[in-house]
Formats: sequence, structure tokens, C-alpha cells
Amino acid sequence: MEHWALLSTQVLKGIRMHVSEISANSDAVGVVGGGTMGIGIAYVFAVAGWRTIVVEPNDDQAGELGRTISATIGQGIARGKLTAAQGAVVESLVSRVSSVDELDAGLALVIETVPERFELKASVLARIEERAPRIIATNTSALSVDRLAANLENPASFIGMHFFNPVWSLPMVELVLGSATTDETAERARLVAASIGKQTITVSDTPGFATSRLDLIASLEAMRMLQDGVATAEDIDRAMVIAYRHPIGPLELSDIVGLDVRLDIAENLATSLGPRYEPPQVLRDLVAAGNLGRKTGSGFFEWRSTDSGTTTPSPDLHRHPLGTP
Repeated sequence: MEHWALLSTQVLKGIRMHVSEISANSDAVGVVGGGTMGIGIAYVFAVAGWRTIVVEPNDDQAGELGRTISATIGQGIARGKLTAAQGAVVESLVSRVSSVDELDAGLALVIETVPERFELKASVLARIEERAPRIIATNTSALSVDRLAANLENPASFIGMHFFNPVWSLPMVELVLGSATTDETAERARLVAASIGKQTITVSDTPGFATSRLDLIASLEAMRMLQDGVATAEDIDRAMVIAYRHPIGPLELSDIVGLDVRLDIAENLATSLGPRYEPPQVLRDLVAAGNLGRKTGSGFFEWRSTDSGTTTPSPDLHRHPLGTP
């Protein structure tokens, strides 16, 4: 797990001057959705010194947001990545509201991280626009930025900012430009990403962008191999880690991302790009059974908590030894 020290006041002030007109809210960002991605995004912004407001209407999920932020700060302190004083500052910088309407007006950035369903995202984005942030962003990993922008009055300030899970350790953000996204918006988004320690790539608004297409095709093939009895989940993953030097295997990564998220993205890309992205039956069966991966404790692997508070796959507890649910 990587952690970035809080940026100096001078550095952060310089970035904000480029990102946003100086105002009472130029030091703040909004994150709509307190799920896995929203928590990670909120954390890295707070670690970088941004005041971060998370919109999460569900009280139980808001509790999970607070617990995960606190636990992650604790892990950073234990590993020497943060001091206790920095940890206290990070925790103080994250706040929660229940509705987009409660966000401050004129924030430097508001990014939505709600589930990959077009109608939901479009509705949330329209409400975000009413709060007039300098940048309106979506964390979608598959939906069309232009299609999402269609109902916005000012699509020039709208951009895709695709983060990767776990947000605190993967150092890239994929910037997705819609046809109306201005160069100014793209540069502001790049500077925001730089301010939280992220490198960026820039892609056009095509289905699956660059990263989702590459990642998902490998993950779906690994699922088909498991379904066909080619090898165990552990050995399929070990093949990618040992032979191809991937830091993590595609099935474990799918469990971390969330199998429901994987299914949503696969269905979207199968519609736009064809049957090579059709979800395998084993994925559909796991999601239907509520086995969504790490967040539910069971997916392609069984997951267990460690003494340090992290969650790891149990190599001796596979749900699918040779592809049978």
C-alpha cells in the first residue's frame, strides 16, 4: 500500500491556482458515492491535503467509509508512511453529507463514483452540475463520456477520470476526453491528478477506453479457463504473476474490483464491442449468489481478515477448484 505525504501548503496552493479560481472552496473536492472506489478516491485526496466531502446517503455505508479511512490511516502510520499528526489531519479533512444538494458550490472538482448504470450516473451528474464545480468528472470505466454529457448544460467542464482499485496504491488515472471537453478542463484534471501523486494517460471516448478493454479481456478469459477446468483459480493467477510478472492475478483482481462491477462492465462492453466481452456463466452465477469477491468475503477465492486489518485471499479455500461452483 502506498501513501503520499501531505503536500506542502505552497505546492498545493500553486496547484489550486491553476485548477480553480481562488474562492472559499478552491481547496475542496467532492466525491459522490461512498463505495469502494469513492472511499479510495476520498482517501488519496485527503492525504494530499484536499478538504474532501463525500456524498453517501446510506448511513451503514457511511459508517464503512469512516471505518475504512481510519483503518487505512492506521496502516499508513504503522508502516511509517504517515505520522500520527498527519493521520489526524487526513481524518479531519474527510467529511460526509447525505445528498449532492448539500455539497458546497464552486468546488475545484466533483467526481461521481456511483455504480456503472447509465441512468443513475446521468441523474447524479445533472445534480452535480447544479453545484457548479470547476471540473465535473465521472469515474466510469466503460460508459461513454459523450453520452453521459448529453444532458449537461456545460459539457465543456466534464471529463472522465478513471481511477484504479486500490486507489491508494495504483498510481494512474485515465483521463477520458469527450467531444466537448476543453483543453483547459483536461489540463485542470491532469493537475488535480498530479496533486494526489497520480500519473495520467489521455484517451478518446471509445467503449472501454484503453485500460478497461485490456484488463477485462484478460479477466474474462481467466474466468472461462476456470469454467472449462483448465486449472485452479490459484494456478491461473500464478501463471500471470510468475510468467508475465503481473503484480496480481486476474481472478484475485476481479474479486478486489467486485464481481458485480466486473459483470456490469462486461455487459456494457459486450453490447458495444461484441461477444468477446460476453460475461462467462461462472461470473453470472457468482453475482446471482451474492458472492461478489472481497467485499462479501467470497468470490473466486474465499477472503479472510488478518490481524493487521487487511483482507487477503485464502489459498486453501477456493470456491472453484476446477470451475465448478
